[in-house]
Amino acid sequence: MEVHSMKQKSLKERLARGEIVLGSWCVIPSPAAVEIIGYSGFDFVIIDSEHGPVAEEKAQDLVRAAEAAGIASIYRVAGNDPSLILRALDIGSGGIQVPHVSTEKEAREVVEAAKYYPGGKRGLSPFTRAARYGLDAQGYTGRANDRTSVVLNIEGVEGLKNLRKIVNVPDIDAVFIGPYDLSQSLGKPGQVEDREVISAIRQSVKISRARGVACGSFARDMRYADILLDCGIRYLTYMVDSAVLLNGYKTAGESVRKMIARAGIK
Repeated sequence: MEVHSMKQKSLKERLARGEIVLGSWCVIPSPAAVEIIGYSGFDFVIIDSEHGPVAEEKAQDLVRAAEAAGIASIYRVAGNDPSLILRALDIGSGGIQVPHVSTEKEAREVVEAAKYYPGGKRGLSPFTRAARYGLDAQGYTGRANDRTSVVLNIEGVEGLKNLRKIVNVPDIDAVFIGPYDLSQSLGKPGQVEDREVISAIRQSVKISRARGVACGSFARDMRYADILLDCGIRYLTYMVDSAVLLNGYKTAGESVRKMIARAGIK
């Protein structure tokens, strides 16, 4: 039995078939949080080491938790660095997501770091968790190339300008339009519903779709998710585990406080 779950493999296949997939973000370095996301019916979880405090050893446990819950794991590395991409994949994550990709050259660098020969230059050790510590050594590189998802974050004006060239790079499964960074790049920080921001997302979907590459983005609430789906987003990420926890406790706390206040009046 391979380390990667069927959902991890099918995520790549589903994107290739043009399906919409739903994921969430993990910034709380807890295997329980990842399992809860998986048991809640999401297709994938993004383990975030760019904005989250996830250390590599803990990240490996998060990948294990994703497999236990039958959910695909995507590891967002902190930057376009071959050593970070290598380590993210060697722990067994189903794919990588790389922030702030702005040029065709940078896109090719990501693919080279994520894929083995002939598609790339990823460093090879058959004794990693991804290769079952040596048990999957025979034919491992081909299987890894086939199942590893590559997602590029396009988060600024330069990336949008170069998007046609970026999506022409082979072995890219999805480009991810970060609405907050995009709004900042357009001089409208935080205004993710601004007409210019939405127009840029819609245009990105059109360009990506023409090349057969999925386009993704982030929804902070149901209303924004509906906007993104209307734009044609297929790699949809909804909320962050910390925000879900905060909102849930805040809503529950406010409700109980009102009950306490009413009880006090009596």
